[in-house]
Amino acid sequence: MAQFFVIHPETPQARLIREAVKILRDGGVIVYPTDSCYALGCMLGDKAAMERILTIRQIDQKHHLTLVCHNLSELANYAKVDNSQFRLLKAATPGSYTFILQATREVPRRTLHPKRSTIGLRVPDHPIALALLEELGEPILSSTLMLPGDEEPLCDAYETRDRLERAVDLIIDGGWCGTEATTVIDMSDGIELVRRGKGDPALFGL
Repeated sequence: MAQFFVIHPETPQARLIREAVKILRDGGVIVYPTDSCYALGCMLGDKAAMERILTIRQIDQKHHLTLVCHNLSELANYAKVDNSQFRLLKAATPGSYTFILQATREVPRRTLHPKRSTIGLRVPDHPIALALLEELGEPILSSTLMLPGDEEPLCDAYETRDRLERAVDLIIDGGWCGTEATTVIDMSDGIELVRRGKGDPALFGL
């Protein structure tokens, strides 16, 4: 049975953030809010937890998972970023964008796109997500909380508990954060709009 934390969306309670991070470190899969919609998350190095997320979503590794990072400096540890890319990323982070980039050796191969060695990365603009990342000290491996057969991501923590209480270890209720997913920009070879979402692609001339 999943634990259920109600965390304030603007001033997250430090005690609950510490407890949530302990669940992550102990191999847990969590549901947490971001600036675009709710997400599933686990530790980057935890293969079993990653496979649980893939099972919940019913996706394979050709679907990019995302490293949710605390800031741009952390992102640059996990992706190969040149100077021009860095300037664009700096203008767009934190925010509702996911960037597809070539991964560095810091990223476990099992989390990468199997043919391209790319990974999704983002820096969220949400106090709960940022508090989790600061306490954890490393990225959270994540995927949008979109269940098979649904047309939109789950946005209500109580409905999420009804549907996933035996599949995840923690559900964080951080209030409403919308159902619009991030805008996805592929920067691995030029700049390409993969998905139009909450973030304005005009920032990238798209």
